[in-house]
Amino acid sequence: MNQEVFSALNDALQRGEEVALVTIVSSTGSTPQRVGAKMLVYADGRTVGTIGGGCYENESFWKAREAIKNRTPVTMKFDLNDDFAQETGLVCGGQMEVFIEPVEPSPELYVFGAGHVGHFVAKMGHEVGFRVHVIDDREKFANSERFGEGIEVVVEDIPAWLESHQLPPTSYAVIVTRGHTHDLDAMRSLSARQLRYLGLIGSKAKVKRIFDALLEEGVASESLKVIHAPIGLDIGAITPQEIAVSIVAELIAVKHGKISEPGTAAVSMRWDGALAKR
Repeated sequence: MNQEVFSALNDALQRGEEVALVTIVSSTGSTPQRVGAKMLVYADGRTVGTIGGGCYENESFWKAREAIKNRTPVTMKFDLNDDFAQETGLVCGGQMEVFIEPVEPSPELYVFGAGHVGHFVAKMGHEVGFRVHVIDDREKFANSERFGEGIEVVVEDIPAWLESHQLPPTSYAVIVTRGHTHDLDAMRSLSARQLRYLGLIGSKAKVKRIFDALLEEGVASESLKVIHAPIGLDIGAITPQEIAVSIVAELIAVKHGKISEPGTAAVSMRWDGALAKR
């Protein structure tokens, strides 16, 4: 049974699906399943495998779906006493502990802009486990030789590429193009999408100009509230390398649930010099 669960888990990760793995980690007395029994729960409610059935499996199922949403593991304990056995029809009389672990695929990171900041964001993102894609229309900057193995580099007009591609809702998008116009073009498409993270480089004044332009074009203000702008953690970064560190640090913080809302760790960096080096 566990082989079926592991196979389904591998397939889910290959497809980029979020799931939760439910495992019996301890048991005493008479329980329906032994330690190690597993059940895989999908975000849409599908399951593979079993931890024994009954209301405790049902409760674990709902906790697993909650764990997927919250991206937080949880441990549950069940006392399988006579009242439980009478209620469920199961012949058992022990205790059982279940560990529920949300499992995510390696997150997709889309870097829009292959300049100096984008280059270092992509390299660092790849090193810390993101599956990185770089999109830019300048082959001089967007080429595999410059970024190295393991990073997908696409030479294409950014708005045109976005028009024909859907980004997974669990993906991270970083807008670090070479200028205001190109940033605005990317934001037109990305601001309306459901993403795990969307960040925009630039000074507060520049961000306001872009947001004002989007609002004038009819973009909902609620869509702009989820954008991390200015992008990155406030570490006093100045150089493209330091700015990339601040951005990737914010990506990691969001990934591990340390930042729940944009603006909770906003930057106050010297962007003007950095923007010239994008």
